[in-house]
Amino acid sequence: MSRIMSHAGSAPSRVSRVARWLAGALLVPALAAAQADTRPVVVVFTFTNSSIGPAKGDFDGIATGIQDLLITDLASNTKIRLVDRSRISEILQEQSMVRGGQIDPQTAVKVGKILGAQYAITGGFMADKSGAAVLTGRTIDIETTQIANPQKITGKSEDVLGLIAQLSSKIGSDMSLAPKSGRRSGDAGDAKSGPAQSGGLTGASKSAQAETFAKVLPASVVEKTMKTKLDAATMKLYSKALDEMDAKNTEKAVDLLKQVKAKSPDFEPAQRNLDKLLAKTGA
Repeated sequence: MSRIMSHAGSAPSRVSRVARWLAGALLVPALAAAQADTRPVVVVFTFTNSSIGPAKGDFDGIATGIQDLLITDLASNTKIRLVDRSRISEILQEQSMVRGGQIDPQTAVKVGKILGAQYAITGGFMADKSGAAVLTGRTIDIETTQIANPQKITGKSEDVLGLIAQLSSKIGSDMSLAPKSGRRSGDAGDAKSGPAQSGGLTGASKSAQAETFAKVLPASVVEKTMKTKLDAATMKLYSKALDEMDAKNTEKAVDLLKQVKAKSPDFEPAQRNLDKLLAKTGA
């Protein structure tokens, strides 16, 4: 009788062990799937202002905004992963690689390696006093340094978001970015990577164990954002706000974002970044 009671008493523990084993067995494939994300990592750099004459000054300072919104739009492409803009800015500041806001192919490749990216997107924009504007873009293979997929979008400077949306659509549909096993920044401590692969990381970048990916927003939010009419002057304000955020000048960034909201109340990125800053300050 005691033996029967003993067996009966141990039944729950056996059930518990079986339950834990089953839970573990189900969890392993899920973890493996998460770790086996082979989608290529793409880094988008600021675009160069190639305008000539008096119009050049009017469009200086909008590069960060173009970069931010192109990342926002491309991040909805489920075939790739986009490095977050703030992470790119952090690395560029740490490495002191950019001179006069120019990103040359060699710099793009070097920073791309640091960020664990397989591809980079660079480009430029040009506008004149008549309101005509051109936005160009291209991809760079970080491993081979090959430049490909050139795109050219023409339009009006009064609709900067429309130009960005067209460029994003062309790049997203035309580029063929094959998955690669390129070294991720999380492997920075791997002795086999060596200084050439790590890009000479310094400061905070050494402690960053993985690149930060851009947040994927709901399709409806992205679509509404890219359909918002935003002229070059308002884009300039938004770009300045992002630059102040990168420089940790929260008060100035908040003021600029409020100005953007006053000019374009439906521009979601301005409200999103404003909410983020106000949440940090407790305002």
